[in-house]
Amino acid sequence: MHELWLIRHAETPWSLAGRHTGRSDIPLTDAGREHARGLRDRLGGRAFAAVLVSPLVRARETAQLAGLDAGALVRDDLMEWDYGDYEGRTTAEIRAERPDWLLWRDGVPGGESAADVGARADRVIAEALGIDGDVALVAHGHVLRVLAARWTEQDPAFGGRLALRTAGVGRCGFERETRVLTGWNV
Repeated sequence: MHELWLIRHAETPWSLAGRHTGRSDIPLTDAGREHARGLRDRLGGRAFAAVLVSPLVRARETAQLAGLDAGALVRDDLMEWDYGDYEGRTTAEIRAERPDWLLWRDGVPGGESAADVGARADRVIAEALGIDGDVALVAHGHVLRVLAARWTEQDPAFGGRLALRTAGVGRCGFERETRVLTGWNV
C-alpha cells in the first residue's frame, strides 16, 4: 500500500444539526450531494487499487457521487461509532444529564467505547496494508478519526483531537517505515 485516503461522507440533516449519527441510515442533504460531487476535483482523478465503503447510505452515496463506487467493497467495520442510547442526540442534550460526558473517554451506554471502534479500525488497516496501491475509505467522522489515530499507532481516543469535517479528506502514508498523517481536511 502507498497511501490510505480517509473520506468522510458529506452533510446530512443530522450532521448539520450536530446529532450523533451512528447506525441510523440518514441520507445526504442537497448541499451534501453537491459537496460529494466536489470530491471528484479534490481527489484529482486519483486511481485507487481498492475502495472500501461503509454500508450506510450516506457513505455509499458520497462514494457514488465522488466517482468511487465502481468496484467499491462494503465493509461493516467502517460503520460509524455505535452511539447506543445517545443515537440522534446532541452533545448538549447528553451533557444536560451528564455534564462531564466525553465520547472519547466515556463511550456510550448501550453502544461502543473508543477501544471497540479501535478494534474495528485495526481490522480495516490490516486489510488496507495487504493491498498493493492506494486505498480509499469512505465512511464517517468518528470512525475515520479513530482510524487515523490507530494508523499512527495512537490510542483510539486520540481521534478526539482530529476533527474531520463533512466531505473532508485525510491522507495516511509513510515516512520511511513510520506510519504518518500526510494530509488532513484536504
